[in-house]
Amino acid sequence: MRTPGGLSLRLDVRAVTVVSLLLLTAFAASVVLIGTGDFPISAGDVVKTLAGNGDAGQEFIVNELRLPRILVGLLVGASLGLGGALFQAVTRNPLGSPDVLGLSQGATAGALVMIVLFSGSAAQVTMGALVGALATGIAIYLLAWKRGVHGYRLVLVGIGVSAIVTAVNGYLLTISDIVDATRAVVWMTGSLSGRDWDQVWPLLALCAVLVPLVLVNGRGLRMMEMGDDVSNALGVRVERVRALLLVAAVLLTATATAAAGPVGFVALTAPQLARRLTRSPGPNLLPSLCMGAALLVTADWLSQRIFGADQIPVGVVTGVLGGVYLLWLLVGERRAGRI
Repeated sequence: MRTPGGLSLRLDVRAVTVVSLLLLTAFAASVVLIGTGDFPISAGDVVKTLAGNGDAGQEFIVNELRLPRILVGLLVGASLGLGGALFQAVTRNPLGSPDVLGLSQGATAGALVMIVLFSGSAAQVTMGALVGALATGIAIYLLAWKRGVHGYRLVLVGIGVSAIVTAVNGYLLTISDIVDATRAVVWMTGSLSGRDWDQVWPLLALCAVLVPLVLVNGRGLRMMEMGDDVSNALGVRVERVRALLLVAAVLLTATATAAAGPVGFVALTAPQLARRLTRSPGPNLLPSLCMGAALLVTADWLSQRIFGADQIPVGVVTGVLGGVYLLWLLVGERRAGRI
């Protein structure tokens, strides 16, 4: 497709269709989830209330109690999906996700320090998780640096750092009292329960800045999948683009984890599912973002529909579904002779 200014654009009809369907799925799941709870509301009334035409009771329940939780779920899922796609593209490895590289464990360590050592408030725990994830990401990047950062070395260093931080987390749990340990374990499962507008605005502001920045650099990331030498020959500043996108991925993952806890496997599965649906080469950044949002709100709806509101954290559901998907992925890779 050629624009009036003479700029040539390539339009992948299948990818556009997949993104549209994922957005529709995320919206439908959000509407149904908003209507689920002790005071059920029909989907039509939810849409009417969101448009500003509901009664006073419905507006309070929808806009003040349930909508912030849904928005946090959508933003966290989108951030994890996009962050996972960036990590997998940079490392050129389908297992290159925050769960494997140790960022989730780093965020957990930061949160545990605030809970166990300082009995911090919810805001302090959130800040601790953010600092822990950022510090872990910086450590992994510096340890993997050797005249540049290569994907294979990044994954190996990340796995090593993850093991160390996991041991530190275990130690922090053993020295905590029973109340703090219980609170820490609840946070570590990943949950959207009790989320309000205070968690929405930081996530929304970060996504408003980072998502366009990442998408603008998507072309360079796509070229980097052909190798550093080819990318340099085509004019891509490989290390600059890689560092920029890794920082963006760490920030997206860290903020999402700080808002909802370490929700497992969304960052791992969303990019892979998006790639299989689009059947398109490249990082599939926008489809991965939409897939992450749709996955998390759907998992949250399943947790409430099957077990009742707040009976089981959404991180448990994503962990089960993601673990099943990971096993299926490994079996497929083995049958194909790649592992």
